[in-house]
Amino acid sequence: MGTTVTSELDEIVRVVAEHPGLLAKTEIGLVGEVFGDTDWTSGPGDDGAVVRTSTGSVVACGEALWPPFVAHDPRGAGFAAVLTNVNDVVAMGAEPLGIVNTVAASEDTARAALEGMRHASRLFRVPIVGGHLTRHDGEPSISAFGLGEVGEPLSMTRVEVGQSLVVAAATDGAMRPDFPFFPAFEQRGERCADDARLLPALARSGAAVAAKDISMAGLVGSLAMLLEWGTFGVEIDLDVLPAPRGVDTAAWLTCFPSFGFLLCVPPGREDDALAPFHARGLEAAVVGRVDDTGRIDLRRGEAVATAYDLTRRAVTRLPRTGR
Repeated sequence: MGTTVTSELDEIVRVVAEHPGLLAKTEIGLVGEVFGDTDWTSGPGDDGAVVRTSTGSVVACGEALWPPFVAHDPRGAGFAAVLTNVNDVVAMGAEPLGIVNTVAASEDTARAALEGMRHASRLFRVPIVGGHLTRHDGEPSISAFGLGEVGEPLSMTRVEVGQSLVVAAATDGAMRPDFPFFPAFEQRGERCADDARLLPALARSGAAVAAKDISMAGLVGSLAMLLEWGTFGVEIDLDVLPAPRGVDTAAWLTCFPSFGFLLCVPPGREDDALAPFHARGLEAAVVGRVDDTGRIDLRRGEAVATAYDLTRRAVTRLPRTGR
């Protein structure tokens, strides 16, 4: 039994290490090479940049959709353009205010993309407030940009040793067969808008101090990005990790769930962080505790394997002079 579990962990680690969504994050280092130092809060660094205004603060973020995905499923890409920005905004503890988009595509592709955006806009109660449309018969492209209002942001710069790591996810649904995406919004329906707004509420209560949405980098890759600023580590207990039934663990760890978040919770506030998710029928659990090893280890039973070592390999390669 022990050999079987160890072999399973070794295979999971291999899949995680080779995950294209994780490997692609190193390309972000180019931003640091050009723009130089960053404080990881006002940007670049976290899911969104916190911008101070004369009356408070807003979070600004943006996403460019993968062109082959846009060409294959423009409606799905339009939906994803809104979804990813909503997730980034709320992961910073901000209330979503609006989405701006840019579309360069043929008329039919653009129409399908805009229909997808409209559907997501209604589902998440976030207006599409403007953008730019270019009729273009070559390779299509979609980008979108989100804006949110924030008080005390959920910032990776607030991660500290001893905090509990909570994973929260919507696990009803099925993995797309053609793309590593788990679309739980089809089952959540109109609940999606208030699901997303749990993150700003936790920020206001202090039950969470840092967060990141689980994106195309997968759970391990997104966690590595969350911990990268301080070269922190954590051991994830796969036996308590929220996960959908019937989905292979390696596939779950390397997919983009439509609702999946990592939260750093101060000691003693774990119940306060978990209860709001459970009250809405979402899964959430404490899966580990932040340490100073720089390693992301995976545990199943008594077997442990290292999935990522931040002391040996950075994720985004952004400069860390702000630490």
